[in-house]
Amino acid sequence: MIKRTIITPFQSFVKIESFSGILLMLTTVVALLWANSPWGDVYREIWQYKIGFSSEHFDITKPLILWINDGLMAIFFFLIGLEIKREMLIGELDSLKKLSFPIFGAIGGMTAPVLLFLLLNQNPDTTSGWGIPMATDIAFSLAILNLLGKRVPLSLKVFLTAFAIVDDVGAVLVIAIFYSGSIQLSLLGIAFGLLLFIYFLSSKGYYNKYGHLLVGIIVWILFLKSGVHPTLAGILMAFSIPVRQGINTSDFINQLIQITNKIKEAKVSERPVLSKEQIAHIDELEGWTDGYQSPLQHLEHNLHDWVAYFIIPVFAFANAGVLLNSDLDLDISLIRNIVLCLVVGNSIGIPLVVFAAQRLRLVSLPPDLTSRHIIGVAFLAGIGFTMAIFIANLAYTNPALVDSAKIGILIGSVISAIIGYIILRWNSTMLDEGEMT
Repeated sequence: MIKRTIITPFQSFVKIESFSGILLMLTTVVALLWANSPWGDVYREIWQYKIGFSSEHFDITKPLILWINDGLMAIFFFLIGLEIKREMLIGELDSLKKLSFPIFGAIGGMTAPVLLFLLLNQNPDTTSGWGIPMATDIAFSLAILNLLGKRVPLSLKVFLTAFAIVDDVGAVLVIAIFYSGSIQLSLLGIAFGLLLFIYFLSSKGYYNKYGHLLVGIIVWILFLKSGVHPTLAGILMAFSIPVRQGINTSDFINQLIQITNKIKEAKVSERPVLSKEQIAHIDELEGWTDGYQSPLQHLEHNLHDWVAYFIIPVFAFANAGVLLNSDLDLDISLIRNIVLCLVVGNSIGIPLVVFAAQRLRLVSLPPDLTSRHIIGVAFLAGIGFTMAIFIANLAYTNPALVDSAKIGILIGSVISAIIGYIILRWNSTMLDEGEMT
């Protein structure tokens, strides 16, 4: 008898994120090798190639790398918004009890690295990079956890995922408040007016994917032109997607039975194709199927693979190609500070706040988690790749500082991953030996 494993939605999510992390590693290595090869100039020229549309009254021409960072990443933020909304309504963040554990972890994981950066930084030109070490890359961190397999409990993966989602909320707020340019309030007002309109329609049960797409594109352009980073349009649009199904299960099953009977009774084509009557019934079935699915769940399911296997790897490929042996005067102190903030800031901040909250009985750890689990995953939280590089591009305009920040992110993330893996692997070995004795 063949044993079949039923994969829960969360376990499936972890597998996707883990493979995405491996893909990120590969694209990062390829980008670094290409950028530092004799063909490095070609690598840099590709991302600076300008694409867009220009007319007498409207211009939206940008280098390819900005289309990736501002355009494709808006879809990434849209998916983050969908995940946040789902988790807060029906997932791991749907109650105060579930929310408190990752919230306290995220507080420590965001504040400690930021405070440490501000304490270490002595250069006014690099102060704006304080937000770089506060974001955790969920794909990379879950990829490391997945390497440990059953040596770590599922509750630790749930905590890391929920923690990273809360952390993303903090990063989004930081980008919105501190990393947007000079703001044109008139354009921003129109964008929020459209958002309020689409929120109102969604609250009344009206949802049309093409209408939402059109409004989303307009809001993205308005954010771009207003000075607020356009990726935030993605997360704000995500909150307008309904989570509830338009058709309940009993009605759908009844219709499914009726349509099945109609297909059986329909006139059958003599050729190996469907008759017009059968096609009509199948179209009716598709309409009912669309209505039965949760719009949020359907979009999240369809987008997740695109984001995990295409958008994030493309972002890494375009941004990770740092020229290590360049004429740019790299800021060694900035590199050092980011490394320390990612490795030390997270590894101290997260356990400190979580254990303090536990002692004050504000949170309770799952029974299968130990203090070493929390310390190990705190190091993994120092893997700050995607969002950290994204913030670095916003924080600095000087190419030398951007490259310095990216080098610091890469080194700090690698060190955090290695230490976190060793701690969790050693902890699992200790637990196994304890059970044997």
